[in-house]
Amino acid sequence: MLKLTDVASYYGNIQALKGVSLHIGQGEIVTLIGANGAGKTTTLMSISGVVQPKQGRIVFLGEDITRLSTERIVSLGITQVPEGRMIFPRLTVRENLLMGAYLRKDKAGIREDEEHAYTLFPVLRERRTQMGGTLSGGEQQMLAIGRALLARPKLLLLDEPSLGLAPLVVENIFEIIEQINKDGVTVLLVEQNAQMALQIAHRGYVLETGRVTLEGPASDLLNDPKVRSAYLGLD
Repeated sequence: MLKLTDVASYYGNIQALKGVSLHIGQGEIVTLIGANGAGKTTTLMSISGVVQPKQGRIVFLGEDITRLSTERIVSLGITQVPEGRMIFPRLTVRENLLMGAYLRKDKAGIREDEEHAYTLFPVLRERRTQMGGTLSGGEQQMLAIGRALLARPKLLLLDEPSLGLAPLVVENIFEIIEQINKDGVTVLLVEQNAQMALQIAHRGYVLETGRVTLEGPASDLLNDPKVRSAYLGLD
């Protein structure tokens, strides 16, 4: 579904990705794990067109998207839930959700997807007239994911969905990610909580200073001694 080949991306003169290659098959949950500053967010930003790679290729469903605008990439079916959630604090929950559908014209389909978001996240239905900025961190994360789903993505990019959330809320969020995947959405998950990410993912990649240093089935990475000591805090 998605293939990155030798992708190098920069912020000014600083090279954040140094020849990243990875692939995601349709229907998979793939996770990227690594320390802060390893290039995980930059990988997502490069896929969604926010950062344009200086070398390499990104191909989505057979189409080269390396140089396309973010708007065009979203219209092809890639949606990103950014780190820090980035909801609109002065819009209501419902208005925030509908921002996800801004490229769509199919009113019946939008209504159907809005209803689906409320089914996945019942608390959003209760709070739909409330301002986004008054929600708890966990509710804001649910709103950010719900908003992304209103774009009807084929591939969902999730950047640190568990960041700053209580353990019970994190469990709930991860269950919902699995449900979204079962509903037919392919997921690329960037996550500091490597243990939880590898438990729900099919495959994983380890990024270190802008390079992929390890890849494989998630179960193999969970049991890899280097991964266990570096990212899972286990001996």
